[in-house]
Amino acid sequence: MQRFRLTRHQSASNKTPRQINLSLVFNLIRTRQPISRAELSRISGLQRSTVSLIVEELISGGWIIEGEIGRLPRGRRPTFLQINDKRAVLALDIHPSQTTLGIVDLAGRVVSQSIVPLPDDARAAMNAIIKAVRRMVDTHPERSLDGIGICIPGRADLEQQKLIFAPNLHWPVLAVKQRMERATDLRVEMDNVANACALSEVWFGESDGMHDLVVVNVAEGIGTGIFANGQLLRGEEGMAGEFGHVQIDENGPACACGSNGCWEVTASNRAALRYYEEASGSRLASYDNLLHLAQNGDKHALTALQKAATYLGKGLRMIASGLAPSEIVIVGDITTVWQLVASCIDTEMRRNAFYRGPKLRPAFEGSLARLRSAVALVMNDRAL
Repeated sequence: MQRFRLTRHQSASNKTPRQINLSLVFNLIRTRQPISRAELSRISGLQRSTVSLIVEELISGGWIIEGEIGRLPRGRRPTFLQINDKRAVLALDIHPSQTTLGIVDLAGRVVSQSIVPLPDDARAAMNAIIKAVRRMVDTHPERSLDGIGICIPGRADLEQQKLIFAPNLHWPVLAVKQRMERATDLRVEMDNVANACALSEVWFGESDGMHDLVVVNVAEGIGTGIFANGQLLRGEEGMAGEFGHVQIDENGPACACGSNGCWEVTASNRAALRYYEEASGSRLASYDNLLHLAQNGDKHALTALQKAATYLGKGLRMIASGLAPSEIVIVGDITTVWQLVASCIDTEMRRNAFYRGPKLRPAFEGSLARLRSAVALVMNDRAL
C-alpha cells in the first residue's frame, strides 16, 4: 500500500526523488484542497510537466479526484484537485472502560462513530471490539479502507509487541493488533494516543511540521507527544513524554504508577471528578456529566474544572520551560468547554515565565482529534 511522508521536508533519505515529489504533491493537495495543477507547480517549485505526471499517478491510484472547474479572467479554465473522500481509515480510540470506533476519511472528516463499553474480562473486551469493528466495516461498503489506526493510553515497544507502561490499562491491549489483522485483512498501526495526535497535527496541516510542538492528551490520565526536528521523539523504550507521572504535589493523591501527586492525578478528568465530589459531596457517573453541569453554570462543576485547569497549567509551565516548543496543543474532552478553562490554563502556564512561551490552543473538540489521528498513523510512511 502507498504511504506518504508526513512532513513537507525534503531532507536526505533513502527515498527516490520520485517518491519524495509524490509525497510533496499529495501533501499539498490534502492541506490546500481544492487546488489546481498550476498552483501546485507554483507552490512546490516543480515543473508543470512533473506535477501533471504525479497528479495522473495519484488519480489512477485512487488517492485524489478531479473536482470543479475554476474560472479565470482569461486562458484555460483550471480543474481543481482534491482528496478522494471514499478512501478512509478505521479508527480505534481505546480507553480503560470503553473504546470509540470511527470511520475517518483522508481529509479528516469523521464519517461514522460509535462507543463500545468494555467489560472487565479481557477476553470479553477483545471480542466486543472485534465484533464492533466487523459491524462498522460491513455497514460502510462504499468506503475503501486503507488500514486501521489504534490509539492506546500507554507506552509500548511495538517491535517487541510489549506494553512498557500503561498504569490505567489492565488488559493485553497489544493483542488487539494481531486479532484485528486476522479479522479484517487490513493493516493495523498502533501507537500511544499523544504521539498519534502529534502526528495528526502535522498530517492535517494544523501545524506546519517545521516548528516543534507538544500535544497533551487529557483523559483518564495525561500523556504527551513531542514532535521536534521533523519527527516524533520517542526516547529509550518509547518512554519520552511521560510528563503525566512527574510529581506536582508530593502530598497529593496516590497515582496508579505507585507515586503520589503526579500531574495526572491533579489535572486529569478523574482529578476534576474528585474535585467536584470534594466540593459538592456528590459523586458523578462520568466526566461528560461534569462538563454538562459546568456548561449550565453549576458552581461546583465550574470550581472543579478550574482547579483541574490550574494544575494543567502548572504542568504545561514545566513543559514550556523544559522543551520550549513553538506551540502546545491540548487534546481531550476538556476542549469542549475551552472557553471556560482556557484563560485559567494559559495564566498558570505563563506564571513567572522567563520568555514569551508557546502558543496554546485546543485540537478538535472532544474525541475527534484522537479519531483523526488514526489517519496519520496509517498513512505516514515513517516507521512508527
